[in-house]
Amino acid sequence: MELKKLIRHPTNLFLNLLFPALLTIVFIFTFSDPEMGMNMNSLVPGLIVYAVIFLIMTVAQSFSSERKLLRRLKTTPMTSTEFMGSQIIANLIIAIVQVTIVIVLAYLLGFKPEGDIGGLLFALPVTALFALSSVGLGLITATVSKRPETGIGISFLFILPQMFFGTFIPISSSTQQIARFVPSHYLFDALKLIFEGNWMSQTFFFDLAIISTISILTIIIGIILFEKYGNI
Repeated sequence: MELKKLIRHPTNLFLNLLFPALLTIVFIFTFSDPEMGMNMNSLVPGLIVYAVIFLIMTVAQSFSSERKLLRRLKTTPMTSTEFMGSQIIANLIIAIVQVTIVIVLAYLLGFKPEGDIGGLLFALPVTALFALSSVGLGLITATVSKRPETGIGISFLFILPQMFFGTFIPISSSTQQIARFVPSHYLFDALKLIFEGNWMSQTFFFDLAIISTISILTIIIGIILFEKYGNI
């Protein structure tokens, strides 16, 4: 049901699949010039991060718009745990599809990663793991928003900091400390190391540990808050 929403709702289809593709094409043609201080190994990880963090908005919008349906679930054999599980699985699949779209399009447009195929495939589960934090933040957003429009607005409180402090957008030395507290910074760094062929480094495993910890804690907090206060 969750995956079918991609076809039924044009907004979800655009944000989850077409948006990453469009963003990849536009950014590569616009910012891939080395004279601008960027290279493809930095640009592509940032595009993947952009795509995945927008899951926050789609999850918040979905849960906010289906509160009546969620209340009806109490009268069915389906448990809230099963419903949450379906949301998590669906969004993990979406995240993997997003990574695949970005990498394939980037490769067709000239991206030549230095890592081997094994490292590139490792980018899929790493990104899917990070997607858990986006789902969790979406649940937290849906908890405090009663309407889909409100959920979209509040979700940008989580999206914008991750866009500006946790991706390829240059930051000054004074804001580097802020980036350390932004989850997307660690996904960006991990993906960059994968594409550079350095995913066996100590820094990569540190990034992976941070991503795992943040994602697990966020999804647990999101589920608890939404089940308690989100009228599920």
